[in-house]
Amino acid sequence: MSDAAMIVAGAIACLGLAGAGSAFGTGFAAAAAVGAWKKCYAANKPAPFLLLSFVGAPITQTLYGMILMFIMLGKVDVPNAGVPVLVSGIFAGLAIGLSALFQGRAGAAACDAQAETNQGFTNYLAALGIVETVAIFAMVFALIALGKIG
Repeated sequence: MSDAAMIVAGAIACLGLAGAGSAFGTGFAAAAAVGAWKKCYAANKPAPFLLLSFVGAPITQTLYGMILMFIMLGKVDVPNAGVPVLVSGIFAGLAIGLSALFQGRAGAAACDAQAETNQGFTNYLAALGIVETVAIFAMVFALIALGKIG
């Protein structure tokens, strides 16, 4: 496999893994939001629109994967960059994707708690922000490492 092919593969892996995590995370949170809204409707309580913020939180990890993908694709003409970019893409994408997956799991719990109590929104959002920080760290550290290539 040529260096260029490995770089493209690493870039695709990074975006794919980050996007897969976002899909899982938003899916988990969305299912919980729908269930929470159903409980509200059944109890003749207002269904909190705020739950959509928990559902959408894991989407940002796809953007982090996309940012890294573009930086990685910029290394196509750099000699001997194939293996480092491929490895960076796989592991950065995995870290970012897992952050999205678990942010969605936390978002699911936040949906249930917010709908039931109508309290704690800021605390729940702060918890999701901490999980998001893992993805931000992974992206920034990967950017630093990629900057050393070439």
